[in-house]
Amino acid sequence: MNANLQQRASLKTARKVVVKIGSRVLVQRNGRPDLRRLRELTRDLGQLRRAGVDVMVVSSGAIGSGMQALGLKRRPTEIAELQMAAAVGQSRLMAIYEKLFERERCRIGQVLLTHADLKDRTRHLNARNTLLTMLAHGIIPIINENDVVAVEEIKFGDNDLLAALVALLVPADVLVLLTTVDGFRAPAAHGRTQRVRCLSGLNDETLALAKGKGSELSTGGMASKLRSADMVAQVGAPVVIANGRAPQIVSRILSGADLGTLLTAPAQAGRGAFKRWLAYFQKPAGVLTVDDGALRALSQKGSSLLPIGIKAVTGEFKAEAVVDIQALDGQLVARGLAEYGSAELRKIAGHHTGELVALLGTEGVAEAVHRDKLVLLKS
Repeated sequence: MNANLQQRASLKTARKVVVKIGSRVLVQRNGRPDLRRLRELTRDLGQLRRAGVDVMVVSSGAIGSGMQALGLKRRPTEIAELQMAAAVGQSRLMAIYEKLFERERCRIGQVLLTHADLKDRTRHLNARNTLLTMLAHGIIPIINENDVVAVEEIKFGDNDLLAALVALLVPADVLVLLTTVDGFRAPAAHGRTQRVRCLSGLNDETLALAKGKGSELSTGGMASKLRSADMVAQVGAPVVIANGRAPQIVSRILSGADLGTLLTAPAQAGRGAFKRWLAYFQKPAGVLTVDDGALRALSQKGSSLLPIGIKAVTGEFKAEAVVDIQALDGQLVARGLAEYGSAELRKIAGHHTGELVALLGTEGVAEAVHRDKLVLLKS
């Protein structure tokens, strides 16, 4: 059995699913919510919930709903106007979900997140515990970025990334990204395109073929979906990108039907909760550039990063800050928690451990980044 059929068969056992519904699925071109489509989707998800599947919905559409209510013809570009549209639209969108899921005898709850909520370890765990508690009580979380307070420094960027991070947070058995096409499409004969049924990894050539860049009512595109999907697949959960306008789409995907594009999980995928948090939920405060010897020690031997292997320190940060570790050619290698602040690291970079006391004037740990606080990243 090939990877596509094998992993599609495994979807039948999924008991925890994150479903991301894009703006173009939920909202008509004029900005009004597509009530018929919303009704069909909530009916499908309600049936899954009643069958014992834990369903989490990452929903776009708040800004689009706000635009319709405010009579705006185009998506605002100023952050304050986007926040205003989100504030007006979010309650309207939730009211629609409340009414439709009530028909399915399902309870819902609103969860609004910013990147800062998932970056801070305590808030990260609180968000995870809240979601798991809601699921334990049969509640469907309706999750969105908290656009009303989000600014550039704490924004996810788009709801594809938010959905991926929620799938990693819980973690989910499968992530379904619903859009308005039947999956990722690649060139075929006679200038046509064809659906790619299965992807076992992501590369530059695949991304170059992803031409969708979103629309006035959405911020994502196919490239965004592929990057977010690959992030989840690398940890071990399959992802399906599919057409959210197709009937009973999520139920059919979870029945193993060959729909959309499936991104498969590598055989050796999987990371612990702490290293998932470190790898995917952080925006690094600085960069450590390392020499070839340190690169081999990290990537081949699973060693800690020692000061002698550091060639350059970029950024200003304190001890325990998250830092990226890169090779001399700029290739990202790893991410970890620095044992020292940037000022101390500049003093000890390129020096042996035995020199640390003389350089710092006090006893210090031997490692610049300990291997237990470090995760290797896919290049």
